[in-house]
Amino acid sequence: MDSEYLNRTFNVTGRVVVLTGGGGILCGTMARELARAGASVAVCDIVPEAAQRVVDDIAAEGGDALAVCTDVLSKPSLEAAAAQVLERFGRVDVLINGAGGNRKQATTAPDLSFFDLPEDAFQWVFNLNFIGTLLPTQVFCRQMVAQGEGCVINICSINAFSPLTKIPAYSAAKAAVRNFTEWLAVHMSQEYSTRIRVNAIAPGFFLTNQNRYLLIDEATGEATPRGQTIMAHTPMGRYGDPKELMSTVLWLMSPASSFVHGVTVPVDGGFSICSGV
Repeated sequence: MDSEYLNRTFNVTGRVVVLTGGGGILCGTMARELARAGASVAVCDIVPEAAQRVVDDIAAEGGDALAVCTDVLSKPSLEAAAAQVLERFGRVDVLINGAGGNRKQATTAPDLSFFDLPEDAFQWVFNLNFIGTLLPTQVFCRQMVAQGEGCVINICSINAFSPLTKIPAYSAAKAAVRNFTEWLAVHMSQEYSTRIRVNAIAPGFFLTNQNRYLLIDEATGEATPRGQTIMAHTPMGRYGDPKELMSTVLWLMSPASSFVHGVTVPVDGGFSICSGV
């Protein structure tokens, strides 16, 4: 077996990765694993303590990381973050747009009908997931254009393929992220550089702070009816482990995917292909 071939093909050593939402469960795991793989990671999060915890974990293992307090809905905040990243690392090779989430107030329920969803809650969820992808891309892709190369990975959702019940704002935003991924891939190639690639990952169901209230009954610790339905429609019969996103992330940012452009890759245990019948 030619291990050197594998090292060359999937090598990410020395790549500078900017990761928004880096203090969360999924993206925090990505940051730690990318550092283990040899990348330098800028962990961006609106909660500085959350970003610093991830960076401390990386530093404890000898990795290279920087904690950056960033609001993905504020261009000045993002521009300040970009300045910090460039001062520390000198370049941006990969942008992972991971900031996102849902809000209970934007979720339909027996006591909150679709007709009564508050506009501000709906707007907040949509903006966080879509505008919170658009603005970091505008800021950090400038550096990729200046370099003539780079890689954008948007964290989408299986919602982008088929909307889930109860969460209209989140579903709409993730569909927009998928469409934006495809648009941006063409735009970057045609207007700037064919060496700037844009793709997305569509995670299935992973337990996070944002969805736990929908999937686990707080009183009993058992699966809610929604959680039971998800398991019934996930052929692999379980929630994903955040580390199971890493092979796809590493593939999309490495030379192994040099001709992969504008795609959204499901990592969902088969949920998106299961009719349930």
